Amino acid sequence: MSVLTILEPEGLYPDNNVEEPVLAGGARVVRGAAVAALDELPDALCEQADALMTLRMAVPAAQLARFPKLRVVVRMGVGYDRVDRAECARRGITVCNIPDYGTEEVADHAISLALGLRRGLFLHHETQRANPPAHWGVINTPLIRRLSVQRFAVLGLGRIGTAVALRAKAFGFDVVFFDPFLPNGVDRALGIRRAPSLAALMEQADVLSIHAPLTRKTRGLVGAAELALLPKGAVVVNTARGPIMDLDALEAGLRSGHIAGAGLDVVPVEPPVEPVPSLMRAYRAREDWLQGRLVITPHSAFHTPEAWDDIRLKGIETVRDVLVLGLQTNVIAPESD
Repeated sequence: MSVLTILEPEGLYPDNNVEEPVLAGGARVVRGAAVAALDELPDALCEQADALMTLRMAVPAAQLARFPKLRVVVRMGVGYDRVDRAECARRGITVCNIPDYGTEEVADHAISLALGLRRGLFLHHETQRANPPAHWGVINTPLIRRLSVQRFAVLGLGRIGTAVALRAKAFGFDVVFFDPFLPNGVDRALGIRRAPSLAALMEQADVLSIHAPLTRKTRGLVGAAELALLPKGAVVVNTARGPIMDLDALEAGLRSGHIAGAGLDVVPVEPPVEPVPSLMRAYRAREDWLQGRLVITPHSAFHTPEAWDDIRLKGIETVRDVLVLGLQTNVIAPESD
């Protein structure tokens, strides 16, 4: 019987010291040298793969025909929108993710963005290093408010959303969430409140923190109409996926003053390419109207050395469970969109 082959196309690690003890001879790991796309891999390598593990690389329908033996695709991260799940389902390929890595890091990042905006940290930092620096004193701005008088709204109460909700609660926010896929009682268990609809969530969100996966239903979920429901002076944080929120609508809200500030770890196209969205152009140009009101990080919320270790170990454990042991660990159901 031939040994099962797990292909890691990006060559992320220099050895198999973590993978071999987990697999215990039940499969082998082969590493490719693709930089940007699967089409950089030779056909001979693709033809060996029983499983595919990807971090940044997309798995489009057009490439799947090059993997005749493929049975499992593991996206080494939480989001799985880069995998063509419909085509995988048609070919009988199981798709998995790694939902339990980076939870602490992304939750901490989201809270840090919210607190940094709401305490005026970014605003005062930028103005004090201006030339000339701002006066030595406070700046009156709708950004800065006492935390305990604000409602912190969580859109999507999965693992990360839950971790964010608990952090926000610890800081004294009044926490409310909307997630139509959770059973009744979750709010009671966590000691937070539940909004009956997205509109009801938006209407009370002094801080909105987005934690939904990117699916057909959530793409464009937060647009101009939804952002208009926010209380005047709201702050918006997105550490989930860029296409969930309309960036032009966010810019309009910031320009009008209806939205006081925003913190983004994700944008619709990553890395940004021309034409760069006008909000990002204004941010990079340090336009005065946006000073201290917008913070952008490069999809880095997940990262710590510890999270990087987690993703490697949890990734190979998931492949082993599904490919070798026949378990359903972290399997994404085709109909979950």
